[in-house]
Amino acid sequence: MDHDLIVIGGGPGGYVAAIRAAQLGMKTALVERAELGGVCLNWGCIPTKALLRSAEVLHLAQNAQAFGVNVQGASHDLPKMVRRSRDISAQLAGGIKHLLQKHKVEVRAGEAVLTGQGGVTVDGKAMPRAKNIILATGARARTLPGLEPDGKRIWTAQEAMTPKALPKSLLVVGAGAIGIEFASFYNALGAKVTVVELADRILPAEDAEISVLAEKAFISKGINIFTKTKVEKLGKVTATLSNGQEVDAEKVLLAVGIVGNTDGIGLEKTQAKVGKGHIVTGPLGETGEPGLWAIGDVAGPPWLAHKASHEGVACAEAIAGLHPHPVDPLRIPGCTYASPQVASVGLSEQAAKDRGKSLKIGRFPFLANGKALAMGEAEGLVKTIFDAETGELLGAHMIGAEATEMIQGFAVAMGLETTEEDLMRTIFPHPTLSEMMHESVLAAYGRAIHT
Repeated sequence: MDHDLIVIGGGPGGYVAAIRAAQLGMKTALVERAELGGVCLNWGCIPTKALLRSAEVLHLAQNAQAFGVNVQGASHDLPKMVRRSRDISAQLAGGIKHLLQKHKVEVRAGEAVLTGQGGVTVDGKAMPRAKNIILATGARARTLPGLEPDGKRIWTAQEAMTPKALPKSLLVVGAGAIGIEFASFYNALGAKVTVVELADRILPAEDAEISVLAEKAFISKGINIFTKTKVEKLGKVTATLSNGQEVDAEKVLLAVGIVGNTDGIGLEKTQAKVGKGHIVTGPLGETGEPGLWAIGDVAGPPWLAHKASHEGVACAEAIAGLHPHPVDPLRIPGCTYASPQVASVGLSEQAAKDRGKSLKIGRFPFLANGKALAMGEAEGLVKTIFDAETGELLGAHMIGAEATEMIQGFAVAMGLETTEEDLMRTIFPHPTLSEMMHESVLAAYGRAIHT
């Protein structure tokens, strides 16, 4: 046994697990077949946020006159936007390499395959066996029959974030966070964007009230949205939808979810089980094979980088013999970085009702907040959901400017098991957007001051 731990996959789950294991004194190796940082850093979370920031700057410049600022001829330079996003990803990937070196984690490049009983090969060459192995192999884009990505006309997120030119029209298939973020970006640059979603509303994982507000906001910005609809046929320049309509489709972005990378990694030589496209695990990532663990996207939803990182820490600590708390899915914030932003944590209103809870619900609009008006961001809502009997904060949902930053305040509150009284007594600075969080709590109990 040359290593205490081998981590397969260098994304936000794998590299964090490797670093935490090294901090705990384990001799650790990490195997990555592509780039350190995984899909999130190289082809997901980070570069898309860089592109969306460019779109925000363009929007501000084009609407600067409303703020008393004269800007003439503001336009986009798509190649520069893409280059900036790629440079940021490269910078962060280099930082991860440095962190792994700092913690003396051995990094090997190549394709890792399990051989059973702690064995791993990399590009066909055997590594020394390890006492424990963590699988953090991530996931890949799900495909649909007849809409298989070809990298030319039918895109995955990777092609959508490195376009050679702006398409005149874009059909986005899937209205989850990924689809909506790209729809927002390309719409801001002037493409004719259509979104098709099979569910009865966009952002179906969000609270229904927030989804409705989001759909209205995106439609007002010129995005065409069709729910309870699928693509029946793809023509040369158009797509035929199940509702009978034809829409322009110079490019098609497939954003219908992901499937775990469970194939070709040697799971058949272990006792680990695969179900519903991901590895079946226990609360801390344990699988049916002793010493084999799985974290992140390959271990199932929610498919979020921060969830993977926390699972990586908990898993490494469990291997070290500590007693970490399992990750609670209800305390994992979810964010969509479109314009407007959407963020949530905990139960939706419907999910809370389905659990038989008696609820108190507070709402506070951005329109009534001074900082939001000063920023020119009066569109949005903060919604809080409490257990009427205990005062427990069950869920929080937001749409509007900086919602993805504010949601962490409610995540901390839920983690500390604060009640409505604790939140009411908390002093929020003025003038800030975060004051709306306080007002929403007050509103749930009929005590809002500014509405």
